Amino acid sequence: MQPDDAKGSVRVSPKDSMKSTWRTKDRSEWNTYQKLLDRLGVHHVSLDKPVPKHPKTDKVPHLGQLSQHQWILFYGFIPLVLHQLFAWITGWTISTPFAFPFYMVLFTLTVVREVRVLRRLGHKHGFLDGTVHDRDGVPDHGAAKVFWSLYKTVGARLLMMMFLAYLPDKTPLEAVSDWKWWAWLPLQTGLYSIVLDFWFYLYHRAMHDVPFLWRFHRTHHLTKHPNPLLSAYADEEQEFFDMVVVPFLTWATFWAAGMPLGFYEWWMCQQYVVYTEVWGHSGVRVHLVAPSTLSWLLESLDMELCVEDHDMHHRRGWRKSRNYGKQTRVWDKVFGTCGERLESFAANVDYSNQAYMPLF
Repeated sequence: MQPDDAKGSVRVSPKDSMKSTWRTKDRSEWNTYQKLLDRLGVHHVSLDKPVPKHPKTDKVPHLGQLSQHQWILFYGFIPLVLHQLFAWITGWTISTPFAFPFYMVLFTLTVVREVRVLRRLGHKHGFLDGTVHDRDGVPDHGAAKVFWSLYKTVGARLLMMMFLAYLPDKTPLEAVSDWKWWAWLPLQTGLYSIVLDFWFYLYHRAMHDVPFLWRFHRTHHLTKHPNPLLSAYADEEQEFFDMVVVPFLTWATFWAAGMPLGFYEWWMCQQYVVYTEVWGHSGVRVHLVAPSTLSWLLESLDMELCVEDHDMHHRRGWRKSRNYGKQTRVWDKVFGTCGERLESFAANVDYSNQAYMPLF
């Protein structure tokens, strides 16, 4: 922000503007990154299709756990199956320098797939606060930042876990053929989101509460009605914590607790985390509890995370906010920072109107 010399008012810096008009302009005026985003088909809405707008008093459909688990496991296991098929057919192992781009590309495609599905669901169910404000689009000046954030979000975490846990000589089949792998996986995926959210909560709340740290987080809060492509729209310092520090501390916590995560276990945990991060910035108007093998416990303690929780963090939060968790509400509940729900509170959920997460 900077003062307007003529009138003494406040003028918004161009880099802080969330103005998004580029999609309505002639394609010849688009820059390279705008064309790439369009080619990937990751827009949050189609401009030629209507989006339903619901008053806040309208009942909200429920999207349950089953179709979410099916979606995550289906797309999460595809890379492991392809990895194993390659090992069978060639008799070769996949070294780390080749495994990284292999898993990177497939993880990126999974995220792209999720964003496309969320667009369909948005056109079907509408968006939270839809009668007041449309979802923010990719800013006119921000296509490059958004494009690279997709790769950095996936790539930084993956590269770190390749270094910490990937063993080229251990194929996916060797891991999953051990019954203990399957016995531990439900607990690991459920605990991972809670542990990761603890470290995320601490750093995220500090970004809001400690004055000199706010400048590293403010870019992410320029959007009040985010869409999935703005999930990682942030300053570099925040990106480093989101993509490296918090995942590393989570891995280290499991290691210190005597539950070290191998690469394939971590891979499945990360499917749940990224799925929830993308959903949490979608604003799709459904009552969706973040998928977890421990969701039954979280819901019984009123610690489950819904789509609206992080949406309210953006909509009403700036320097001071609530709903700091991004995977659960465990730590918001513990530290007294849970915010209200305006549309997806219990009495306004229509459980007879079931939404679902389509595989295809």
